Order: sequence, then structure tokens, then C-alpha cells
Amino acid sequence: MQADNPSRMNTEGDKGVTVRDAVLTLLRDFGITSVFGNPGSTELPLFRHFPPDFKYVLGLQEAVVVGMADGFAQASRNASFVNLHSAAGVGNAMGNIFTAFKNRTPMVITAGQQARSILPYEPFLFSGQATELAKPYVKWSCEPARAQDVPHAIARAYYIAMQEPRGPVLVSVPADDWDQPAELITPRLVSSETRADPAVLDRIGAQLDACERPAFVVGSAVDRGNAWDAVVRLAETHNARVFVAPMSGRAGFPEDHPLFAGYLPAMREKIVQKLTGADLILVIGAPAFTYHVEGAGPHVPEGAALCQLIEDPMMASWAPVGTSAVGGIRLSVLDLLARTPAKARPRPPMRPVPPRAEPPRPGVASQRMSVAYLLQTLAEVRDPDHIVVEEAPSSRPVMQTYLPILRSETFYTMDSGGLGYSMPAAIGVALAKPQAKIIALIGDGSSMYSIQALWSAAQLKLSILFVIVKNRRYAALQDFAPQFGFKSDDPVQGTDLPDIDFVALARGQGVAGVSVSDAAALRETLAAGLRSTVPYLIEVEVE
Repeated sequence: MQADNPSRMNTEGDKGVTVRDAVLTLLRDFGITSVFGNPGSTELPLFRHFPPDFKYVLGLQEAVVVGMADGFAQASRNASFVNLHSAAGVGNAMGNIFTAFKNRTPMVITAGQQARSILPYEPFLFSGQATELAKPYVKWSCEPARAQDVPHAIARAYYIAMQEPRGPVLVSVPADDWDQPAELITPRLVSSETRADPAVLDRIGAQLDACERPAFVVGSAVDRGNAWDAVVRLAETHNARVFVAPMSGRAGFPEDHPLFAGYLPAMREKIVQKLTGADLILVIGAPAFTYHVEGAGPHVPEGAALCQLIEDPMMASWAPVGTSAVGGIRLSVLDLLARTPAKARPRPPMRPVPPRAEPPRPGVASQRMSVAYLLQTLAEVRDPDHIVVEEAPSSRPVMQTYLPILRSETFYTMDSGGLGYSMPAAIGVALAKPQAKIIALIGDGSSMYSIQALWSAAQLKLSILFVIVKNRRYAALQDFAPQFGFKSDDPVQGTDLPDIDFVALARGQGVAGVSVSDAAALRETLAAGLRSTVPYLIEVEVE
């Protein structure tokens, strides 16, 4: 950088470069000019003389802040910058920090700390164990020994966050550090994409070439690692059936492709059943496998070998069987494609087309429409390039049948299973992709974990359609209860959610909305919501 570049000059005249100047200049050099936060007293010094080319994205609660930053980082493919308030703010944010860790989202989190001069006296709102508080769900955490070290710590945090497997990091910054003198940091080129061991890849490639009936299982790291098109070519090269891994936070394969075989459930025996018939299972960008309930028996069908391409060595370490190549997904798949073309195989049969969902019968006033009918209708009126950000756990199996994802980077949810992520994440995705239409498909129970996100969407005037799937209960828990010994007529305590008016909640935060219970009005209501250029909420009553 040139010394006369105004982006790298201090902003306080003859006072010299401060920690604040050095950090803001560094962030600008990293391509980061949005700060996601909910400020407290210890964070205020960062924002004095806030530069006009930066944007402060305000969330009304710290979990909302981190959710927005997560969606923004995933959609922009760069680390986001988050500013939280000491121990209390980090504590409020922990649910979505956990999700960011599971999502492998690059995120630099700064947490305010009280002034160094009063830390020995345990002052009000200080963080006694600032570097430990967010562990184990950050890749690295630091409270620099000196104020002058803060810019270096944030530079290091960025490189760590962006290194595969990516994830959040945390730097605790005492309030009086920002005005201390510092030096500008020159950003470095640090490789963030790794390559798998060629010998291990060659072994996997040989097994893939020799097998007769391959099946692929794709996970979040395919789309996250920009490997969507390469995986499609690899599947077509080998005529492999392609499944989506259990609990994936991203789509990894076009669901209208003839080789798409469906979703795997998070149950060992059912995974084995779905994969029966394959003699080689290649897991790409996913754990092998994610389970939700206790199971028994083999992890793969009899006679099948398992291979895995994964960027996370921890995931590779606990795969129960098979061969794992650790490295970037895109480069690993490209290396497999570079091999001599495989032998010709017959194309496997296509999966059955699901039956059409029907609206309620005329004249039955008490009958609500099904989730299947809602999602089928939404699929018919949306554009395939619209981006779906989903958090409706009980509706997800139905969504996987009736709302297919057809394009790369058009589906986001959480790998963690933690609620309260997707409503703010939709805002982050919309900020990163301002030309796109965002559909936030949220369950009524899930929405209440971060309903304050509607205010941020309204203030930012983002083109988001919020569709609330209103079944008046924590349906996922009720549906899951038999796995834990509940009988069909046993009540499940604390799972009913009557009398929540989501249209009123939206209007109170500046978002227009409507409730729809008539199936005949659904299509035009959804179409009108998709035409809106500002946030709009539709509450849909379902059975």
C-alpha cells in the first residue's frame, strides 16, 4: 500500500496512529467494512470518528447480531466482524456462536473489556475469564498483553478464521486500548485452502474407479467450499446416486438432477437402509455420519466401502470406518476429476416423483392446509434463484420433498440444531446479496428465539419474505417424543404455543404482514410477498 493512500492514513491528525486507526485500516484491507453489533459502554471507544465507508449493523440482542454476521459471512465468502459487550454480551450470543462454529463460518468477534487500570478491582461488567468464556466454540481466543498488540491479534484472528476448517475467533479488547498508539499492519497473503494428500486421494480414486454401484453423500462443505459444479461433474462421470448428508446446513447438489437420490435421516439404521445396494460410499464435505438418536449395527451396508473427503481433521478422526482424505473439498474433487475417465456405468433409476399435495376439501371450515401444500405452492411461485433461509425443524422432511433446492448458494440453515439462527441469518444473507430475493422460512416456535431480527430487517429495508409456518406447537419435540418412550396419547409438557400473533409482532417492529388460513388465497398471498421490495411477513396457519 502507498503511504499517501487515504484509507491507510490515521484519522486523528497529528495525534498519530491509534489502535482504532490501525484496526479499521486493517479491516478495510481485508474487505470488511460492516460491523455487526449491539454496543455497550466498553465498546464505545471503537466507534468514535467512525469512518463513513463503514456500516454499523445494529441487532437488538447479541444472538441476533451473531446470526446476522453468520449469514453475511457465508454469503459474502469473507469473515464478518462482530462487536459484543464483555461477558454478558458474549453470554447472550453463545447459542449462535455455537452455531457459527458448527457452520464453519469465518467470524472475527471482538468483545469489550473494562479498562486495564481497573481490572485488578473486578469492575462492573468486566469479563474475568474473557478468553475462556466462548470456548470450546471458537477456534482461537486472545486478550492481548498490551494495547499495541491489538491490531496484530485481530490480524491473526482473521487468518485463523479464514483457514480451513473455518470458524469464529474471539479477541477481548479493554476499553482504553483503542486510543493507545499503534502501528499500521500490512496485510499478508495467507493460503486458506488446503489440498489433500495425493496418495490418499489416489487410493480413493482407485476405489471409485473400480466400484460398480457408487453413492455420494454430500454435505455443507460442498457449497461452502465452492465445489457444487465440480461435485455435479464427478457424480455424472461415475453415474453415482447422490444423497444429502443428515442435518446439512447447506445444499450440495441440484435436487432436480436425475442422479439426486434424496436426504439421509440422522439415524444409523435408516442411513444403512437408504444406502443399501451401494458398494462404495463417498462422503463429500460432511461427517460420516451425523446421528441424532442412539443406534446399533453397522455404520454402512454390508459389502460397501466408505471414503470421505473433508476439510476438517476432527471430523475425519471420528469417522468409524473407511478412508478419509483431509483437505479442501473443491481441490480434492478437482483432483479426482483429473484422473483417467472411469469405466462406463449404467445410470441408476431416478427416485419416484412425490405425489402432489392437495388443499383442504371444500366445505370443511375447520381443516387447515398441510405443510406440504404450503411448500409445494411456495416452490411453484418462487424463482429457483431465490435464496431460502430455513429454520422450521418439524417441516424440514416435508420441505425436502416439496421445496427442492436447485442452485448453488440458495439454501442456508444451521448445522448445529440450535434455534434462533435463521431469522437473523436471512438478514445477513440479504446484506451480502442485495440483488437477491430472500425467503426466510421459519417455524412459529423457532421465530420467537430471535423475533427482534424483524426490526433490523425493517430498518435496513431488505427484500426478505418471512414465511412463518404456524402449527401452534413445538412440533419437532412432539413428533420426536416416541423415540424416548412416549405413547401416542402421552402429553409432552411445554410444547403447545397457542395465541401468538406474528402479524402484530411484525407490525410493531415496522414490518408489514398478513395471516393466511385459506388455501385458495395462499398462492397470490405468497406471490405478493415475493414482489415486495421491503420486508414482508406472511403467517400461514397449517395443520
